[in-house]
Amino acid sequence: MTDMNDLIYQANQRKRLTSALKELIVDSLDLDIDPHYITDDQPIFGRGLGLDSIDALELFIALEDKYGVTIYDDDVEVFSSINKLADYIEENAEKELIDA
Repeated sequence: MTDMNDLIYQANQRKRLTSALKELIVDSLDLDIDPHYITDDQPIFGRGLGLDSIDALELFIALEDKYGVTIYDDDVEVFSSINKLADYIEENAEKELIDA
């Protein structure tokens, strides 16, 4: 039964992270959208949220400030969706920064 509890815990942690990322994007870029309307697989740039290169710079800074991660030019595919961004943060951020 512990395995099921672990899965539930991991799912809840992931949900908290994706929700926090959506709020960070909306707040740091001052978007006029409710974060709950952003889906986890929706593209962040282009046809998704319609963000541009200036938004990308602001988002880079916000992510580095909050999660201590640096996203390099080789890693820009992490912005293809909230899920990809969450994967990158889970792999590269300090655990205590994710849980904060």
